[in-house]
Amino acid sequence: MVINDLKKTTEQKMDRSLQAFKADLAKVRTGRAHTGLLDHIHVDYYGSPTPLNQVAKVTLLDARTIGVAPFEKKMIQPVEKAIRESDLGLNPAAQGETIRVPMPLLTEERRKELIKVVRHEAENARVAVRNLRRDAIQHLKEALKKKEVSENDERRAQDEVQKITDRHIGDIDRLLAEKEKELLAV
Repeated sequence: MVINDLKKTTEQKMDRSLQAFKADLAKVRTGRAHTGLLDHIHVDYYGSPTPLNQVAKVTLLDARTIGVAPFEKKMIQPVEKAIRESDLGLNPAAQGETIRVPMPLLTEERRKELIKVVRHEAENARVAVRNLRRDAIQHLKEALKKKEVSENDERRAQDEVQKITDRHIGDIDRLLAEKEKELLAV
């Protein structure tokens, strides 16, 4: 049972690494607008930093524009300021009770920078998955030393952990290729 538990926990941890990579990719903006882009922005709400989606409704107005409608009128200025000061390079404009956030076109230079960022994130995700594989194999070797598993079971489990690793790295590479294609699309 040691082997099954180990494989299960290793796969769960690798899945979490993959989800974290997906979340990192969502933060990298392409030319198109999507509401997830503003998820990490915090607004000063009566003295405490509060996630934007808790003080305003975030919607898509069209393919290149995000609409932000604060729940309270007096929050328009702080929300606009928080979006402008974020690291996304966006220029929001208040129009009545909503804030329009147009997505600027990406220059060729900026696209190449973003691809470098995405590739770096992918490599970090691969390293995380490989570290989990290393830890799992280390646990298998310790179990073999303690005579908790046979040599054949240990070898079979190592092969299965490698297959799980290969599958997750393949998923990371696929997501990377999709994001690169998305970034290069004009």
